[in-house]
Amino acid sequence: MNESISDLTVRKHRGMWGWILISLLIAVIVLAVIGEIVVHRAMPILKGRVIETLSTRFNSRVEMEGFSVSVRKGLEVAGDGLRLYPQDEVVAAGATDPLITLGHFSFHASLSGLFVKPMHVGTVHVAGMAIHIPPREMRQQTPKGQRHLGKIKILVDEIVFDDSKLILGTIKPGKEPKDFELSRIVMRNVGPDAPWRYDATLVNAIPKGDIHAAGTFGPWNNESPGDSTVTGRYTFDHADLNTIKGIGGMLSSVGEFSGQLNRIVVDGTTETPDFSLDTANHPVPLHTKFHAIVDGTSGDTYLQPVEAQLGGSEFTCSGAVVNVKGKGHIIDLDVNVPAGRIQDFLQVAVKTTPVVMTGRLRMKTKLHIRPGPESVSKKIGLKGGFTLEQIHFTNPEVEDKVDMLSLRAQGDPKAAKPGAEDVHSEMVGEFVMDAGRLRFSKLNYSLPGADVMLAGEYTLDGERFEFEGKVRTKAKVSQMVASRWKSILLKPVDPFFKKDGAGAVIPVKVSGTKSAPKFGLDLHH
Repeated sequence: MNESISDLTVRKHRGMWGWILISLLIAVIVLAVIGEIVVHRAMPILKGRVIETLSTRFNSRVEMEGFSVSVRKGLEVAGDGLRLYPQDEVVAAGATDPLITLGHFSFHASLSGLFVKPMHVGTVHVAGMAIHIPPREMRQQTPKGQRHLGKIKILVDEIVFDDSKLILGTIKPGKEPKDFELSRIVMRNVGPDAPWRYDATLVNAIPKGDIHAAGTFGPWNNESPGDSTVTGRYTFDHADLNTIKGIGGMLSSVGEFSGQLNRIVVDGTTETPDFSLDTANHPVPLHTKFHAIVDGTSGDTYLQPVEAQLGGSEFTCSGAVVNVKGKGHIIDLDVNVPAGRIQDFLQVAVKTTPVVMTGRLRMKTKLHIRPGPESVSKKIGLKGGFTLEQIHFTNPEVEDKVDMLSLRAQGDPKAAKPGAEDVHSEMVGEFVMDAGRLRFSKLNYSLPGADVMLAGEYTLDGERFEFEGKVRTKAKVSQMVASRWKSILLKPVDPFFKKDGAGAVIPVKVSGTKSAPKFGLDLHH
């Protein structure tokens, strides 16, 4: 009897668990069917909302290659190959590329979002976005005030972009589109009529480094996307100038910018504690403060102006960095050095150690750097004039020769000995620099008792001096020798050298290598 009751109890429990398992299985099947129905109905609903929201927001045609929805964790939405085209009039004007393309996007929302309009989305993740702003000339074809008759059906708090780019188009001959690589952007408060806050990292190819920027963007201008407003502050750290052939150093920069995508005004500073050129490889600290305008329609940058300090020398420059299609950039600047030190410029440009001379420098010159793969030192060109004051030659032998020349030219040859007191001298010149050479059409060197007028060239590697000219002296030839007998013997030749009110005009030649130039008479003249 007891066994029968026990068997009955076991059978009842087994029957109960069987019904529970069957019920769970039925529930799973029902949920799966419901989920399938939800996905089946949610997919066209959500796809329509995405397309209508974007079409309304950007007033343009929208295409999408792939779209999927999952309900495993609420609503998980993903899409591929999304394209937004410019307005029809802009396309008709020739802007056939999509205005915006998205390689892939995804976002998560609650199931209740299907029944709420507009749907609220926290974060949208986007990969492989490209924004292609048509040239201004094409955008001007757009009728003002026309808007797409749709509704914003999805509101987004934040969009995260990875591996994106911004391309500013141009139809100007000889120009290439301006291409900005954007490794990561986070946009917040993405509303239809207010600026969006962003935090972005831009990839800078030359000099190589990442630029971090944060600020506001928009509102997006449907009729003219290139006129959409952008503001922000940026930092650019550890930019390797060695990626520019012929230049060395590590640059850092901070600043702020504002304007439109196709015309951005930038104010900032740069610090390069070890700036160098390959003509010398002598690091010199370089600091700049600049005001620049970036024209996105052409890729050109206008510097207005740059205030710079190289070592202990302050100078300014203004001009343009012009984009040349398929070649790179042409740099044209007007440079003004009101009160610099010649040793700072010689140290950065010339290999000779120590620098040939020190002194106070005033200079105005036009700087031109042509495009091309060569080193900057091979492409750079200068043309201008300068004045040097308080000149001192760092080579004691050279300085002694200058000091003794001054004493002889004043008619005091007996005092012209090594170790004589340094004289104050001045140099005025007009020059052209290219292909690593300095050519002087005029090089006038004045010191007590004499004026030296030369022309010639000097290679920046310090390997060759070659100058010819004349020395005008206060004293006669016979008065410039210490020996009484030599002075008497030279008196007959005084008339041959006495010219134009000078005691003597003597042809000279300066030649040599490195830091050991040689001075002598030019007997051919």
